Amino acid sequence: MKYRNLGNSGLKVSEIALGAWLTYGSSEGAETTHQCIEAAVANGINYIDLADIYARGEAECLVGDAIQKLGLRRQDLVLASKVYWPMSGNVNDRGLSRKHIMESVEGSLRRIGTDYLDLYFCHRYDPQTPVEEVVRAMDDLVHQGKILYWGTSTWSAAQLEAVVGSARLVNAYRPQVEQPRYNMLDRHIEPAIMPTAVQQGMGLVVFSPLAQGLLTGKYNDDIPEDSRAAKSSWLDRDLTEENITKVRRLTALAAELDITVAQLALAWVLRRPEISAAITGASKVRHVLSNIKAAEVELSPGVLAKIEEILVNDPRY
Repeated sequence: MKYRNLGNSGLKVSEIALGAWLTYGSSEGAETTHQCIEAAVANGINYIDLADIYARGEAECLVGDAIQKLGLRRQDLVLASKVYWPMSGNVNDRGLSRKHIMESVEGSLRRIGTDYLDLYFCHRYDPQTPVEEVVRAMDDLVHQGKILYWGTSTWSAAQLEAVVGSARLVNAYRPQVEQPRYNMLDRHIEPAIMPTAVQQGMGLVVFSPLAQGLLTGKYNDDIPEDSRAAKSSWLDRDLTEENITKVRRLTALAAELDITVAQLALAWVLRRPEISAAITGASKVRHVLSNIKAAEVELSPGVLAKIEEILVNDPRY
């Protein structure tokens, strides 16, 4: 496994991270969670990405239980969680108000079974809460030792500039990381969000680098009955004939390189030095092990050119 600094900070995270969105506590139970975390940590993954909203707290509980039962050392892990989405019907149990941030971090710490989080993300931008209020709340959590670094998730370039500017104005700890969606089929962060994050000294840890499984090639011929696309509408936006055609061509290219299309897709994401980590989901140990191998893949300029030829459909990129 290779490691990269989180933006301009001294924190090092594994290039491949393990995320719990839509898996642990949702589609997968305790046994699979334990097996995947054990395999991940044994093979060098140190960054585990969570959120309170994932299975409404159950993901945090299962991961925390796995860490305890596997006897993993807390200092060997980079644990992240997030705050924003409603966790109950309570009018204040949502958003980025100081009240919700302070109460939510306590809930996440309790469920995971740890004294601190390495990373704490504002899961969305909250237009109903002043940015300075968010900054001061996060700064207080750092001073209290409950979080070490904080960041944002799916914020716009203008919002990133505003929050960093606010932190500088009040001499508070600045956000160190942005977590956007990014993959071969969704490159929206390249024109503005990516350069803005770099300019502000923020790392990028990207989610859905395999487009929720589309870039594994599992949908190249049809929709498997046990797949996510068959059970939910999560993939409706991405599961188009145009995208399937691209993935088929990428699959053929990966075969020429003797790697999987998923490994090709992850290596392509990691080609950008602006990105600190790619957050991957895994419902089986073999998925974890296969994803980890992507960190070893080096894509030549010629291969990158072939990929670009397959993908490009927007003159901005």
